[in-house]
Amino acid sequence: MSQDVSIIIPAKNEFASLCLLLPALRKNHPGAEIIVVSDGSTDDTEKVCVTHNVVLLKHPYSMGNGAAVKSGARAAHGKILVFMDADGQHNPEDIPRLLSKLQEGYDMVVGARHSNSQASLGRSYANKIYNWLASWMVGQKIDDLTSGFRAVHADKFRQFLYLLPNGFSYPTTITMSFFRAGFTVTYVPIFAGRREGKSHVRIVHDGVRFLLIIFKVGTLYAPLKFFFPISLGFFFTGLFYYLYTFISYRHFTNMSALLFITSVLVFLIGLVSEQITVLNYKDSEK
Repeated sequence: MSQDVSIIIPAKNEFASLCLLLPALRKNHPGAEIIVVSDGSTDDTEKVCVTHNVVLLKHPYSMGNGAAVKSGARAAHGKILVFMDADGQHNPEDIPRLLSKLQEGYDMVVGARHSNSQASLGRSYANKIYNWLASWMVGQKIDDLTSGFRAVHADKFRQFLYLLPNGFSYPTTITMSFFRAGFTVTYVPIFAGRREGKSHVRIVHDGVRFLLIIFKVGTLYAPLKFFFPISLGFFFTGLFYYLYTFISYRHFTNMSALLFITSVLVFLIGLVSEQITVLNYKDSEK
């Protein structure tokens, strides 16, 4: 593998899985720069990184998966960045498949998890909803919106560092940013194995946060396309309610007025969001 490739691995207390992952990466990709970003780890992550002679970046406290990704991207020297999880889900042998697709002219290649890959039933359905919504927004099929396994050109990725959140939803943000900026994205099917160690995703807290991904998808790509149907929903609800009350009581109710006003406000919010979105991408390469 070329020395122009940097493999970035955000890690939080993943000593056990790194003991297996790092030697496999060294064996299969000896020419690559390997960067482990320890996000406030309290285990022996530093020790295993020294043993396998990889670059170690340390956060003094846990800042989030997205923050670790950004730290790794800033420090990497390669022209191509490969991001993968430290928990053993991603197979180092899949990296050449991502890179070969990148060489075909794509700007970013994402490893799309197989339906039988390790995941809870709830998360599986949630991912299907995310993928469907994102596909509708961009007008192209998106196989895996939230996958953390991807290869991308470093110069293009760094353009959007300021947009990336510090939490777990960075894959959604960077994917929609690439589509919005007119960069090409493709997917390569992978099988994500069962993770080693304990998951850092909290069901209730992160369940609410992942729900917000749905709104982020809309606001990152085409806010008006997201807000306009909501505005229409309020408008027609108000219209039907008005017709009902007019026929029944012969007057215009406060509820009808509230629904019409809400419809207008949601539409205006969509217009403003659309203009802000344009400003976010005004400096991206075409």
